[in-house]
Amino acid sequence: MKRTVKILVPALTLALASTAAVAHPQAGAHAHGFLDGFAHPFTGIDHLLAMLAVGVWSARQSNAQWLPPTFIGMVMAGMLAGALGMAIPGLELGIALTVAALGALIAFAARLPAAASVAMVGAFAFLHGNAHGLELPAVSSALGLLVASAMLVYGGRLLGRVGPALAVKFSGAGIAATGMVLAAAL
Repeated sequence: MKRTVKILVPALTLALASTAAVAHPQAGAHAHGFLDGFAHPFTGIDHLLAMLAVGVWSARQSNAQWLPPTFIGMVMAGMLAGALGMAIPGLELGIALTVAALGALIAFAARLPAAASVAMVGAFAFLHGNAHGLELPAVSSALGLLVASAMLVYGGRLLGRVGPALAVKFSGAGIAATGMVLAAAL
């Protein structure tokens, strides 16, 4: 129990310290260095929760070892598309709904076939990457963002493995509720 608390407290602190939706194109200009990209996923609660949730949910799936690398790869693809100018209509709402969906999957301990999980996580990641690519198109910031994203996804995976099932389900419910609040605010 003490080990779980030592892991969950810092994760919750990061989640609560984040500000809503500042990791998006409408949030204003950012610098474009590695550290700016690295900080980017930590500064928007929607991105932070989505990346942690992918990791948590993947830890609770059988044969889900492909979900974290799929997420990171598709974030990169979405970033490239955004950097090349592809703007997805309804992007902000889509991102908020990905947070809600991932939280619901965790809360209900949903299990999906591996192919469906990979496709869904890949689509969600593309949306998140597209928002980042529109905001941080420089290569150095993209690298920083990918490193931070990988840390969050694999950190979430660790939390999903060591967290008690009931605590994980409650965290999923909280993530889902946050996603719905974000969607309603748009």
